[in-house]
Amino acid sequence: MEPSSAISQALAEVGPRLKRLRTERGITLSALAEATGISKSTLSRLESGQRRPSLELLLPIAQAHQVPLDELVGAPEVGDPRVRLKPQVLHGSTVLPLTRHPGPLQTFKMVIPATRSTPDPCTHEGYEWLYVLAGRLRLVLADHDLVMGAGEAAEFDTRLPHWFGSTGDGPVEILSLFGRQGERMHVRAKPRSRAAGTDAEEH
Repeated sequence: MEPSSAISQALAEVGPRLKRLRTERGITLSALAEATGISKSTLSRLESGQRRPSLELLLPIAQAHQVPLDELVGAPEVGDPRVRLKPQVLHGSTVLPLTRHPGPLQTFKMVIPATRSTPDPCTHEGYEWLYVLAGRLRLVLADHDLVMGAGEAAEFDTRLPHWFGSTGDGPVEILSLFGRQGERMHVRAKPRSRAAGTDAEEH
C-alpha cells in the first residue's frame, strides 16, 4: 500500500472509532462538547467523516476520554524488536546468526566444542573481528599461533591464512563479525592431505 493511501485509510477510520468509543462509554455529543470545548456540530461531522481530523481536535477528545492519542488514530503496534533466529551446526560448531538480513556486515555467536583439531588455515575476501565470550580460543593467523581468553579480541584481513578453534581444554564461545564479502567461499591456503591443489569450503 502506498504511504498516501495508508494515511487516507487511517484518517477515514478515525470517525467511526470516535463514535464507537463515545457510545461504548455512554457519553452524549452534548456532554463531550462541554468536556472538550468543541462544538456539537463539529464532533458530529468528525464522527461521520465529514470533518478531517486534526491534532487540535483529537487531543482534547483523547483527554476527555482519558485514552492515548494512538487509540483514536489507530496507530500500529510496535513490532517485537527481538531477533529470533535459529542456530545452525556447521563443522561441529553451533553458529547463531545475530543479524536478520543480508548485508555488508554479518554478526554471529559461535560455540566451538572442546575438540583439539589440527589447524587447517584458509583465506577469503573480507575482514573479520573475533571476541572471546568464554573459554580459550586458539587463533592461527599466518605465522602467528595465539591463545586468547575471555574478554580478548582480534581483528584481521581474512586474505591472510587463518584458522580458529578450541584449545582442546574446553568449549569456547565467541562473537564473530564479518566485513564485506565475509560470507564468500573460503579458499584454502594449503590443500588437505587427501586432496591436491586448492580446495574450497563454506565458512
